[in-house]
Order: sequence, then structure tokens, then C-alpha cells
Amino acid sequence: MPEVQRADASIHYEVYGDGPALVLAHGAGGNRLSWWQQIPILSRTHRVLAFDHRGFGRSTCEDFHPRHFADDLTAVLDTAGIERTALVCQSMGGWSGLPFALRKPERVSCLVLACTPGGYANDEVLASAASVGERIEAAGIDHTPALGADFVRRRPDLRFLYDRIGELNTGVGLSAVSKLFDPAARISADELETLQVPVLMLSGSDDLLFPPATLRSVARDVPGARFEEIRGAGHSIYFEMPDRFNALVGKFAAGHADG
Repeated sequence: MPEVQRADASIHYEVYGDGPALVLAHGAGGNRLSWWQQIPILSRTHRVLAFDHRGFGRSTCEDFHPRHFADDLTAVLDTAGIERTALVCQSMGGWSGLPFALRKPERVSCLVLACTPGGYANDEVLASAASVGERIEAAGIDHTPALGADFVRRRPDLRFLYDRIGELNTGVGLSAVSKLFDPAARISADELETLQVPVLMLSGSDDLLFPPATLRSVARDVPGARFEEIRGAGHSIYFEMPDRFNALVGKFAAGHADG
């Protein structure tokens, strides 16, 4: 498996297919294997790259902090010979994609932010993050809040698979989530106003971690953002409703491949 050696980290990635580039950035509950329902489909029309964030999957690091994510992504793209790409970011992955798009818009054809504010922290996002524990307790669930309750009831087999994929993260794991809201990882409204790439924001109607109202507030502040709420999905649309997710992402990426 290809890897990029940085001063304090080793970042592993895989590439599939041919065509315009499309990069998948996973959330804190997963790793590159989380995209098993996306890679076989999207690689029919794109050159798909999936990587493990530092401290996740096979990637290692000495210092875990999202402030490193954009530079990690730059190193991966440079090593893989990708000059310009669509970025598809799930939850924590948004902390890679949005900062990268702000710093290097010429290298991003479009950006998909799935169930994530991507490091942008307006008042609604901060208030929602502070109350996430209350929402989970009120829901009375006995499983990861990254999956919708209805999905877990219908597909215990896939809940099992989701949990097992997450167990492969033997580095920082879910304890890293707290650092996502470190002030050093936040994007300001002034920074967000400079964003120059097309953005599709996806939200699950039953998402306990970043509810639709929270992400709608982000979309209002993202220049020209398109917002889609997926009814019946929880925090992990890509995992719970892969056909819907793949169709939306594939069409959006194809529409901006030459943009």
C-alpha cells in the first residue's frame, strides 16, 4: 500500500480506477475501509483515492491534531501525482477538505461536506457541539451515534461491520474527536467568505451529532453552497444509504470535473 512519510506521521492511501480524481476523507469512526460501498462504484468513472487520516487505520503519527490535516492531504496528493481533485469529506474528514480548499482552491474541482461543518465554528455549531451529549442521552440509543437508530434496527449486520472497521483504528481513535473543536482548528467566518470552490453539503435528517439545522446554518455561510437533507439517514449517509450518497456525489463531481 502506498504511503507518505512526513516529519511526524506516516499516511497510507490507496488509488482505484481512472478518470478525474476524487478523494475520500473518512470520519472519526472509520478509516479508508469505510468507503467499501463507494470505491467500487465511483471508481468506474473517477480515479478514486482513499486515505487513512493520521492516527487512523494504518496511518501513524506522533502529534494528532486537525491543524495537520490539510498538509497531510497536500503530501498525499503530491505523492499520488494528483494536481486537481473533487474532495468528498465525511464528518472529521471535513477538517481536511475545507481547510485544504481554502488554502489551495486551484487544486479542488468541488467539495462535498457530508454531515460536517469542516472546522467552521459559528455560534450554532458551537452550541450544537456543546449539547451533543444531551441529544444522545435523550435518544436512549445503545449503539454508536454515528449510525441512525432505524438503520441499526434494520441492518444489525452492517452495524456489526461498522463497529469492526472502527476497531482497526488502534492509534488515536475516537478520543481524537475532542481536538476537532480546539480553537487552533477552527475556521472563521471571514476565512469562509473567501471559499472559491463549488460546495455540496449533505445532512442526514436523523443525525444526532450534527443535526440538519446546524448544518443549514453552515451552508448559509458558505458561498454558493448547495444543501441536501437526506430523509431517514443518520450521521453516516455514505454507509446507511450508499446508493443515494453515490448518486449525489457522482453527479456533483462529474458536473464540476472540468470546472
